[in-house]
This record gives sequence, C-alpha cells and structure tokens, in this order.
Amino acid sequence: MIIIGSDHTGITLKKNIIKYLKDKEIDCIDVTDYENQDGDDYPDIAITICEKVLENSDNLGIAICGTGIGISIACNKVNGIRAADCVDEQMAEFCKRHNNCNVLCLGANLKFTENFDNVKRIIDLFIHSTFENGRHIRRLDKIRNIEEMQNKGGK
Repeated sequence: MIIIGSDHTGITLKKNIIKYLKDKEIDCIDVTDYENQDGDDYPDIAITICEKVLENSDNLGIAICGTGIGISIACNKVNGIRAADCVDEQMAEFCKRHNNCNVLCLGANLKFTENFDNVKRIIDLFIHSTFENGRHIRRLDKIRNIEEMQNKGGK
C-alpha cells in the first residue's frame, strides 16, 4: 500500500500521482485533505504518513511539500522511517537498493516535477527497486543504533 500526503503546495502533484497509481492498479491512501489550506504544515503531514507506513512493513510512503526537503527532515525524525528527497531516477533507485527507504519525498515546486513523466519514472523506481541487503544491512543497523541511543537520551 502506498500512503501519500502533501501540504498545500503539493496538492496538484499529489492528485496526479494518485491518478497514476490507480491507473496502474496500485493501492494508495491519501492521508491529507484533498483541498489543503495555506496553514497546513508539512511536519503534521509527515507524522501522519509515517505512522501509516509503519503499520505494515509492505507499506511505502510518498510525502510532498514545496521542495521535498522539509517533509523529508520531518519524516526522518520518526523511528523506523528512512525518507529520501529524490529529484532523479538514480536517487529513487538507490534510496531503495542501498538504504531500504520506505518514504519517497518529492518537491512540488521543483523543475523536475514540471514534466510528470520524470515523476512517474521516479515513483516506479522507488516502488519496484529492491533492497540489496549485504553490506547495506550493517549500515542500516548503525542507523537503528543511533535511533535507539536518541530514544534513551544518550550520545
């Protein structure tokens, strides 16, 4: 299941992505109001997406704000989330293959999103690329250790 949400800057992009996913018969849930307001804040949307992503290990998220940066920072504050702000196909592929990312962040105001074919390719690579395991497991374990230390108030 794809969990998707956006702040007010990403409504049009979000709607286009939802249509694209549905056309490909990929299940998705929009966790944000279809007509967000200027007062919505990407950290609130990030936590909503991340909580839903963590409900099932097969879930993936797509989080959208103006640049993708703010929402990716917010998503990465949630233990168990590995979010990547991807602006091209290689980033989308490698965030899954090497980092086992579970949330794709996109910037609705960035040049690459003007051509929706770019966005479709990024989404397809994010969804269909698989984690390589191997040496990358050691690195993800270290990230989990950082999360655990932070939860305990350690350094």
